[in-house]
Amino acid sequence: MPRRKLRKYDFKMTPQRLAIIEYLKNNKEHPSALDVFRAISKKFPTISFATVYNTLEMLKNKGMVLELNIDPERKRYDPDVSPHHHLKCTKCGKVLDISMDLPVDTAQLEKRGFSIDRIQVDIYGKCPPCKAKQKEER
Repeated sequence: MPRRKLRKYDFKMTPQRLAIIEYLKNNKEHPSALDVFRAISKKFPTISFATVYNTLEMLKNKGMVLELNIDPERKRYDPDVSPHHHLKCTKCGKVLDISMDLPVDTAQLEKRGFSIDRIQVDIYGKCPPCKAKQKEER
């Protein structure tokens, strides 16, 4: 997330907000707001959950992070806004990036009057380590 892009939106760059942005940068864990809060509060013990949540919401609204609803228990955030999909492991709960094209006929949808902004597919299954562990248990 380039700082100049944030400045363009009149986003006040406080040390806490910078810490949130740095935490998210290249983060592949798809953290929840609570995960971000716990990580950031180690360095900034006086930071509020509201600051973390509001910063994530602003980043989402500016298209700088994706809000994922793959986990029914909590929203997760992804700093990778490029087109990709996600797999949630039904065993360990991790959310993983899946970069592959799927047969979604956007032209057909547009012919039916839809305007497509983004396609994101949520996949549920077992990640390779959990799948291997399951085979060992048999």
